[in-house]
Amino acid sequence: MSRSTTRLRLGLGASAFLLAAGLVPAPAQAADTTDYALTVSPAAKGAKIDDTMYGVFFEDINRAADGGLYAELVQNRSFEYSAVDNRSYTPLTSWTVDGSAQVLNDAGRLNDRNRSYLSLGAGSSVTNAGYNTGVRVEQGKRYDFSVWARAESGGTLTVSLQDAAGALATARRVAVRAGGWAQYRTAFTATRAGGDGRLTVASSGAVALDMVSLFPRDTYKHEPNGLRKDLAEKIAALKPGFVRFPGGCLVNTGSMQDYSEASGWQRARSYQWKDTVGPVEQRATNADFWGYNQSYGLGYYEYFRLAEDVGAMPLPVVPALVTGCGQNQAVVDEALLERHVQDTLDLIEFANGPVTSTWGRKRALMGHPRPFHLTHIEVGNEENLPAEFLARFTRFRAAVEAKYPDVTVISNSGPDDSGPTFDTAWQLNRDAKVDMVDEHYYNSPQWFLQNNDRYDAYDRGGPKVFLGEYASQGNAFKNGLAEAAYMTGLERNADVVKLASYAPLFANEDYVQWRPDLVWFNNHASWNSANYEVQKLFMTNVGDRVVPSTATGTPSLQAPIAGAVGLSTWATSAAYDDVRVTDAEGATLLSDDFSGDASRWTHTGGGTWSVQDGRYTQTDTAAENTMVSAGDVAWHDYDLHVKATKKSGKEGFLVAFGVKDTGNYYWWNIGGWNNTQSAVEQAVDGAKSTLISRAGSVETGRSYDVDVKVRGRQVSLYLDGREWGSFTDDRPAEPFRQVVTRDEKTGDLIVKVVNAQSAAARTAIDLGGAKPASRARVTTLAAAPDAVNSEAATTVAPVTSTFAGVAGKFTYTFPANSITFLRIRQK
Repeated sequence: MSRSTTRLRLGLGASAFLLAAGLVPAPAQAADTTDYALTVSPAAKGAKIDDTMYGVFFEDINRAADGGLYAELVQNRSFEYSAVDNRSYTPLTSWTVDGSAQVLNDAGRLNDRNRSYLSLGAGSSVTNAGYNTGVRVEQGKRYDFSVWARAESGGTLTVSLQDAAGALATARRVAVRAGGWAQYRTAFTATRAGGDGRLTVASSGAVALDMVSLFPRDTYKHEPNGLRKDLAEKIAALKPGFVRFPGGCLVNTGSMQDYSEASGWQRARSYQWKDTVGPVEQRATNADFWGYNQSYGLGYYEYFRLAEDVGAMPLPVVPALVTGCGQNQAVVDEALLERHVQDTLDLIEFANGPVTSTWGRKRALMGHPRPFHLTHIEVGNEENLPAEFLARFTRFRAAVEAKYPDVTVISNSGPDDSGPTFDTAWQLNRDAKVDMVDEHYYNSPQWFLQNNDRYDAYDRGGPKVFLGEYASQGNAFKNGLAEAAYMTGLERNADVVKLASYAPLFANEDYVQWRPDLVWFNNHASWNSANYEVQKLFMTNVGDRVVPSTATGTPSLQAPIAGAVGLSTWATSAAYDDVRVTDAEGATLLSDDFSGDASRWTHTGGGTWSVQDGRYTQTDTAAENTMVSAGDVAWHDYDLHVKATKKSGKEGFLVAFGVKDTGNYYWWNIGGWNNTQSAVEQAVDGAKSTLISRAGSVETGRSYDVDVKVRGRQVSLYLDGREWGSFTDDRPAEPFRQVVTRDEKTGDLIVKVVNAQSAAARTAIDLGGAKPASRARVTTLAAAPDAVNSEAATTVAPVTSTFAGVAGKFTYTFPANSITFLRIRQK
């Protein structure tokens, strides 16, 4: 890129991802020159931005539902935990017994879909530990207890809340009548606060118990069976345009059978909506893909109600009968496919049908006679078998369009931002004239800075894009900066990108399975990530139409790819031999046949390396990223040769080049992703993104010749003497990005500028003939690149101010590492 002025002040604190991209500061000029120029064209007509542009994606990962958004305080309330959910689980997980008790699965159960219950002996008690640190209560707050019980001779339950210091509330007595199952209720008022409480149920006589529940009275909008208030309020504060649910990998993994005697009461099933509606005690239980149990207390009805409560469009995802997320199988069962298609039609009826319809009546009986106004539904999630997926998707779409022609059916393009699966899926979607395609990707901050123009070249007449999952692999402010820069490109292309949601939404800090996440929480608090503050700023200042604008860029001088070489493995044992590195003229830089020791190699990763039979061998098949490196970080324009052999394990081998340190390198991942594909990945500050990929696998015990040729910023890769692929890493990681939108209601121009560099950007702004008021409302997010928010401290938060120097042409200095929104009123 070029611009008329050439001064760029990066300083000693320049962001690492700019340095990694090879950006070199230009010489300083006189103090009165501006760093950038931004020109707005208010008379031109840009893309319309839909009210639903930005939304949220909820998936039950990181214990986001049970123990999180779902306000239930009792864990394993119906004694349904199973080793199928998690190998460590038993039906009494989270419970301790004093006296005699056993979990039974017999004809005495509460109902067929709630198959286990507790038989508690006379004079015995059970105590529940709650989630994470325990049951949390606040002084003076009300808590509702309920239980289903059955007793032949009647008796009394004594229900108490306590922690190590004693009672948290006055104990309650509940009389149980002789006879069959019945629900009993009482309530507590907490006499003091406690974060690690326990709920105890003691019985005077023999009794059967199920659905032991404790809910805070103060939930979000609804009780009983409500949502944790602070977490739901964080969703509402975003003012999302849509809520996508329930997944994610929950949707397209596991058995596609129902929960019934005919299917053998399948426990590891795909998320199927009919399992999750109706009275909570009659909802099926399921094994969560992420390794725990789903009670389904938070089900489709609650998701629809949440979307309505926050003013968002509901966007459910249903299984397409092609599994993904590493399972990758197409279900071949015509009757089962027909049943799932009908279930999808029934779902739309549940959401939109009149109370006189079968499923509309079910909704009304649950407390919501009005329809939920469902307009979009997604079929499938990240399928890696695009042809098999599209064949089934078209069946769903045809059925929906025939009965509900106003409902948009959304497809997807697999789990990656590029590559053969992505390309094939997109071509199939185009050929099938699909309305909208869901894209997912998780990449490095540098990737987001480099790919602001991703959607500029998309076909305006082809399928629209739903960017259903994206994040830049971190919760520091530098991640938020990169995502904000990317979001300016999403808005600029709002005629193509119709929906977008960061993912995942929630993370329980006591049960983290995926990073990064938008909102973090524990039992007693929740806090916004830096990324959340970025999303909120954009989501609450969208505007109605893009106002075309241009900005000068940052000059860059990209140096050649430079760095040492490396060897690594991932959940695999592999052996390496005959490593040679030669410069462009053929002079030897490194030669090692491991006939002696491996003293020239530095071990910076995990695993166990040793020289065995003249080869450098890594033997730990559980270790991930076992990097060893050798050479000089200043090496460039070289050829790397190595012989690589997989010995055992899940994947292949990794050959690295351009190695700067443990977080900055390139590697050729050969036989990665469970030995299904190979790719070149670039790591910048520890965050990886894929530059090129191909399907393929490696054979155990076979020796492969691996050659990498680096020339400038171009890399060619050869496997067994044949060119496997090549790429040129020359996209600039532009740190200065902008977009301008107009708020039709107020007439405001909203100038949105991201300055993702450690230097202020003094910018000449030309409003293109607009006649603005002299004062603008300014919202700024600015912080150190590595700043993170935590429970203890909020270091990234918006600051509002007023700027009084607005004119048709004016100068504004955007702070270092900042996101700035200028709301400019027009006269």
